[in-house]
Amino acid sequence: MESAVKSDPVSPVFEKKYSPKGLQRLTRATTNSIQGWQQIWRDEAAFRQEVGLGVIFMVPAVTLPLHRYESLALLVSWLLVLIVEALNSAIEAAIDRIGYEHHELSGKAKDIGSLAVLMALVVAGLTWGLVVAPALLHMLD
Repeated sequence: MESAVKSDPVSPVFEKKYSPKGLQRLTRATTNSIQGWQQIWRDEAAFRQEVGLGVIFMVPAVTLPLHRYESLALLVSWLLVLIVEALNSAIEAAIDRIGYEHHELSGKAKDIGSLAVLMALVVAGLTWGLVVAPALLHMLD
């Protein structure tokens, strides 16, 4: 019995006829990234809230007497939250593209994406607590 699926793993629909190189590739990638930023900013309230909170919380990172590595840790932990939120939004968009009807695997993908955001927030919270709290206590002494 012969399979109805072609032996070629790449469907002609997905073949690239032209793949840009060098500066043109970089330009297209940058354009795509800007579009991604615009879309997530427009469509995702959680992302906007995380950006806003990050901007507010960055004040201690630049005003407290912290070592540059401590300030970097604060910034990186905040960026981690934004990165994971962007990936979670991409997962949700792909799932929604498939369909809005309930499916166990769609729910699982969205729940795990949400868990990843929560874990990134916990990492950021721990980082901020371990860096900022001692600096504030030292200032009060």
